[in-house]
Amino acid sequence: MTDTTTATPQDTHIDLTQQEREADLNIHELKRLVGLVEYDETKDPFPVTGWDAIVFVVGNATQAAQYYQNVWGMELVGYSGPENGNRDHKAFVLKSGSIRFVLKGAVSPDSPLIAHHAKHGDGVVDISLEVPDVDKCIAQAKAAGARVVQEPETVSDEHGSVRVGAIATYGETRHTLVQRTVDGQTYAGPYLPGYVAKVSTFVKRDGAPKRLFQALDHIVGNVELGKMDEWVSFYNRVMGFVNMAEFIGDDIATDYSALMSKVVANGNHRVKFPLNEPAIAKKKSQIDEYLEFYNGPGAQHLALATNDILRTVDELRKEGVEFLDTPDAYYDDPEMRERIGEVRVPIEELKARKILVDRDEDGYLLQIFTKPLGDRPTVFFEIIERHGSLGFGKGNFKALFESIEREQDKRGNL
Repeated sequence: MTDTTTATPQDTHIDLTQQEREADLNIHELKRLVGLVEYDETKDPFPVTGWDAIVFVVGNATQAAQYYQNVWGMELVGYSGPENGNRDHKAFVLKSGSIRFVLKGAVSPDSPLIAHHAKHGDGVVDISLEVPDVDKCIAQAKAAGARVVQEPETVSDEHGSVRVGAIATYGETRHTLVQRTVDGQTYAGPYLPGYVAKVSTFVKRDGAPKRLFQALDHIVGNVELGKMDEWVSFYNRVMGFVNMAEFIGDDIATDYSALMSKVVANGNHRVKFPLNEPAIAKKKSQIDEYLEFYNGPGAQHLALATNDILRTVDELRKEGVEFLDTPDAYYDDPEMRERIGEVRVPIEELKARKILVDRDEDGYLLQIFTKPLGDRPTVFFEIIERHGSLGFGKGNFKALFESIEREQDKRGNL
């Protein structure tokens, strides 16, 4: 897998985040990986720099941390738990490229994480965002009618200070807003005050790539019927996000199920949120299934950006990751082949791995979706490799949803 170099002088008109610098990513690579664009932050009422961390509540954080290291190639960098004064839960901080996952599991029988996990199963509780000015963002959120769940406060340790606040969004999901530079000093700890640096004894097998994915492209949120536009408006009104795309009607339906989706993004497009709701159809859609088994709205899937999807998929399959299947007819369709044209690898290579391909006016993308990662049919991952396309695989929706329906049918949930 190709690793990237530091930013060149002509690239420096867009700032890298601290996590991107630590991952040796550059602006040119990020533009291709996640469709990063320029924008004027000074005119943004709620400027968002990028992703800070995706926080999961899981049934067993100790084992989940091993899973993400062994299978997904992530690196353990931080920890909070009873050994350093956190009596409520254990939390493991893992990184891959510019992505940071935090896995939390209850220790105390009285931990609120137990009730959350009993209701939702493994899932995302906090989509944490890095911002340059927490107080400005919280003030804007209040003025726009958002529910603030944590007022801005400064937390400190020997590594420096971080200023944090939080707002509520769909379901029990929240956005913690993290300002990592306070009074001109950037926090130098492994994650946040209260966490200590931790290195795993896990050793990657010989020949394993440095990492399997470099950046987070987007996170999809599933909301109840009739609530999609409400949450699109929330991101527009409260956070100043712009509308990127809209998928309705035949765009996003099969013979049996349907849904509607709109995509919002922050100014620089580092943070993108497709928001889905079910639509009336003959049978249950994937959104209906998610809402039933997650017991409410929540984050359905995370799209992990890679610059070598073939190797990433091959390595994940070696570790036992299961992906949705795509019939050979998808790849053999002459109309599809004509529409797609030339891509960087032969269609036969994509066919062998069941990787989907789509092209739009800006370029093309390659993508594949895992089966649900946990016991409940809720959270899954997408692997995506962009080549100019800023879309989300509209041309693949029918094939993808039919594949999901086949899995739903096996589970008895269609």
